[in-house]
Amino acid sequence: MSAQHFDIVISGGGIAGLTAAATFAQAGFTVQCLDPMPPSTDRETKGADMRTTAFLQPAQTLLARAGLWSRLEDHAAALQVMRIVDAGGETPKARIVKEFNASEISEKPFGWNLPNWLLRREMVTHLQTLPNVDLHLGTGTKALFTRAGEARVTLSDDSVSTCKLVIAADGRGSPMREAAGIPVRTTRYGQKALALAVSHPIPHENVSTEIHRTGGPFTLVPLPDRDGMPCSALVWMERSARAQALFAMNDHDFEETMTTRSAGLYGPLKLASQRTIWPIINQVASRMSGERIALIAEAAHVVPPIGAQGLNMSLADLAALLDLAEASPDALGSAAMLDKYHRQRHGDISLRVRGIDMLNRASMVEAPLLRDARAFGLNALYSMAPVRKTLMQMGLGMR
Repeated sequence: MSAQHFDIVISGGGIAGLTAAATFAQAGFTVQCLDPMPPSTDRETKGADMRTTAFLQPAQTLLARAGLWSRLEDHAAALQVMRIVDAGGETPKARIVKEFNASEISEKPFGWNLPNWLLRREMVTHLQTLPNVDLHLGTGTKALFTRAGEARVTLSDDSVSTCKLVIAADGRGSPMREAAGIPVRTTRYGQKALALAVSHPIPHENVSTEIHRTGGPFTLVPLPDRDGMPCSALVWMERSARAQALFAMNDHDFEETMTTRSAGLYGPLKLASQRTIWPIINQVASRMSGERIALIAEAAHVVPPIGAQGLNMSLADLAALLDLAEASPDALGSAAMLDKYHRQRHGDISLRVRGIDMLNRASMVEAPLLRDARAFGLNALYSMAPVRKTLMQMGLGMR
């Protein structure tokens, strides 16, 4: 069987991989995008990804550059205000509330929130219109052979693709990262996260709310209204045993429990989707690149879902890689290009991973004295205007 040749082969058809395919195709490169699992593109499909992605300003700029934003903006809910709440007192009531309005630093919202299943639907539809994209969803990657001039990727159907650059966007267990021999460092927190959509009688008013008590943050992120009711995406992090117990609850008990955990800020919460659950880890690859391969997204770094940093770090990887490719297209996938990519991204990622690790550990504390200390620190830190502005800018990926 003769090999097919592309400029770029992307292993992974999640949000990051599909965005990479659209971005590099828009820039004029020939692209093959592979994933062993066809994406779920309907919210009612069993196993559909009920998580949402909040695209911060730099990520939205990249989506526009990729030709994707025009398909997505009508489905997006703006994130104008980020609200941090400490509810770590004797009862789960809000005792400290700090709000950050994007208008303090920008004319735009902080970001825009969209359901992952819908993102996949719109991205796949867009990619199917591009003549320089070979979308192979249902076919994965299983082997990698590289040399100075090119890479050879063996697919799960035993066909072979050759390219100048392999982009590993194939998740935390990345087969392409492992094939390239790049090690990772993993931290397990003993936490899991529930992801679902909820409806509530009190409008969210484009406010994203992160409520801290114990076990991890409880975060409500705006979604467009559904059936005339305000809706939000919920990510609820808890210790693993507690999370499994919540996942197994009947709907009525679960709704009562999550309303209590929300400190009643939105009124009674009602399920507006199925529940999904996944483990929380922190993981960083030792390098962002190897011979003819670049790691992006969860192949390179995994963080707890705090502060909308996960996919936005991933799209910062993609933006850096795209800038290098466009600056020297003849050097695509060269050692010089990929070494520069590693240097540009690895330091920023390491800093953000450490920061998110500290925030997550603080959010997990159970002892009342430690919860009081967290509340005091939250109040002191976020009350200082220069600090607040710096934190908002860092959250958006600004220097």
